[in-house]
Amino acid sequence: MEVGGLRIAFERTGTGPAVVLAHGFVGDARATWGRQIEALSEEFTVVAWDAPGAGGSSDPPEEFGMDSYADCLAEFIRALRIERAHLVGLSFGAALALAMFHRHRGLALSLVLVNGYAGWVGSLGRDEADQRLARSLEASRLSPHEFVAVMGPSMFSPSADSELVAQFLDSVRAFHPSGFRAMARASHSDQRHVLAEVDVPTLLLCSDHDVRAPMSLGLAMHAATPGSAIVVLTGPGHASPVEAPDDVTREVRRFLRRAAPHSA
Repeated sequence: MEVGGLRIAFERTGTGPAVVLAHGFVGDARATWGRQIEALSEEFTVVAWDAPGAGGSSDPPEEFGMDSYADCLAEFIRALRIERAHLVGLSFGAALALAMFHRHRGLALSLVLVNGYAGWVGSLGRDEADQRLARSLEASRLSPHEFVAVMGPSMFSPSADSELVAQFLDSVRAFHPSGFRAMARASHSDQRHVLAEVDVPTLLLCSDHDVRAPMSLGLAMHAATPGSAIVVLTGPGHASPVEAPDDVTREVRRFLRRAAPHSA
């Protein structure tokens, strides 16, 4: 599909209330959400996009920014003739879900923020956010093999299944340097102001072995988001939909079943 002059690759399957899955700033839709796409489609219309700059989608300008990503996602959802959707985002995708909620309030039925940030500045503070952006921009200029060596270890716990890790890292190896820089720059923005605005059912899903978005960040977001719920998974690291797919699917499905009546 073409959205705002950008080619957007996506998967859509199932029937029922719409659930939109947004991946992080490495990997793509299938590599991140493959197990959830299959399982949730039994009860929901599941849409998983490759964000501009990742997977089969085209690269946006490097200064695209989170607001432009949010507008692009909203236009993409409307182009699919989906009136309202449950938004599920991992990491960068969680910050994107917050930004889209803020800019397109009527589209979001609920939010599931998996190992997320209120933007790097909003969750990590200016200094650490600046350092993370600088490291990301440096990594974007590495070879695919070097890029995986730098980014891969922080995505999983030491006990992660090697086969699951290898499959995900194949998608990381296929990163778009320019697109990755665009997503890193968008990730830097502060979304902290959105948390107090949230007035839809919201789940914070955290992982106790996450070194990129430590559990403390999820707890802080939970405290700042009215009426939110929080669940902490024991065992997985940052890419929990890959490392602990059954646990993530269980918690997302449980939450969506409670939130689904709002779809009416």
